[in-house]
Amino acid sequence: MSTAAAISDLRAYCEDVAKRAKAAAAKMATLLGRQKNEWLRLGARLLRDRQQEILEANQRDVAAAPEFGLTDAQVDRLLLNPSRIEAIARGMEEVALLPDPVGQVIWSSVRPNGLHVQKVRVPLGVIFFIYESRPNVTADAAALCVKSGNAVILRGGKEAAHSSQKIVELLWEAADQTGIPRDALQLISTPDRQAVGYLLQMPEYIDVVIPRGGEGLIRRVTEEAKMPVIKHFTGNCHVYLDASADPELAVKITVNAKCQRMGVCNAAESLLVHRAVAETLLPRVCAALAERGIEIRGCPETQRLFPQAKPATEDDYYREYLGPIIAVRVVDSLDEAIRHINHYGSHHTDAIVTRDLQAARRFVAEVDSSAVMVNASTRFNDGYEFGLGAEIGISTDKFHARGPCGLEELTTYKWVVYGDGQVRE
Repeated sequence: MSTAAAISDLRAYCEDVAKRAKAAAAKMATLLGRQKNEWLRLGARLLRDRQQEILEANQRDVAAAPEFGLTDAQVDRLLLNPSRIEAIARGMEEVALLPDPVGQVIWSSVRPNGLHVQKVRVPLGVIFFIYESRPNVTADAAALCVKSGNAVILRGGKEAAHSSQKIVELLWEAADQTGIPRDALQLISTPDRQAVGYLLQMPEYIDVVIPRGGEGLIRRVTEEAKMPVIKHFTGNCHVYLDASADPELAVKITVNAKCQRMGVCNAAESLLVHRAVAETLLPRVCAALAERGIEIRGCPETQRLFPQAKPATEDDYYREYLGPIIAVRVVDSLDEAIRHINHYGSHHTDAIVTRDLQAARRFVAEVDSSAVMVNASTRFNDGYEFGLGAEIGISTDKFHARGPCGLEELTTYKWVVYGDGQVRE
């Protein structure tokens, strides 16, 4: 087949997928919440009952990981086991327990002329979701999109192709049995990156695109997309130890934020320590991190207080390491900490450890991030942990969604007006 013919076929394939998703979205908007919940519960049951099929598919992906040059953190994201499959199934069941956002009346008023005006929550329509090699995200995204009345086109990483395909096949079985349009859940079957390019040029069918992955992918999508994009570029998250920080909490929270799982966007990448407590607290916290294999890259004051630290460059304070490295700086004040975070950070997740209520209030008000933590780990910025059931991603945008994107973030609204013959004079 010639290159021109191949491109023509690929474009036609993408357009067919998008058209079918658009048609399915119209049906999804009118589905009863009961049907969607039945699909979620049946899908969860199939994932549990057929977990061996999923594990076999996942082993094919894991075995091929060296061919793709995946890091240890990336292989960890890719790997499924019975406990992770159980977590996926439980997540779908928890989404089923959440209120159906579709049709919710957000605001209403009866005007002096008798018009009844309502602001009503409705689905976005067709969501194009591009994501990294994490098979659990396939089920999470499907659950949230279907529950919120949307059709979704999934484009997962090629490294997880077999795992994602098997999960979608099981969810299709559940759809067939519960009256959910199969075309409301589609998985792009080609690894050809040009397919993404074609779909990004189809705003007549696709209402919004959500990229979730590396910064390069997200910047490409942002530049090429003809429809709105919900995104975050990087997760340069900070922990700031204030002058009044409790030492025990400082160690506990910093170690958890950095070490509990390093290859995720809400892991801490930078540590700031107030000069008033740096002499005693910084060596203790850095030692706890070093004991867990974390390389410390610090400012001159950090190197003086913790000699094992390597010198930090300007670039280190911008970096999302997604691995065993953390950038450390001693700051003179809360003001300097806030300025540092707003300058170097990625507006994702930032935490303060303090016993000073006024300092906490200022940090919350002045740090410009999607989530701000007070005396808690950055690792909690997560849809499941926030009670959303699951998330399709974490947005650092301010429009249309910010932070973990759950059911409500996958809807918009329309104005509905009821009258009995009123006309405008």
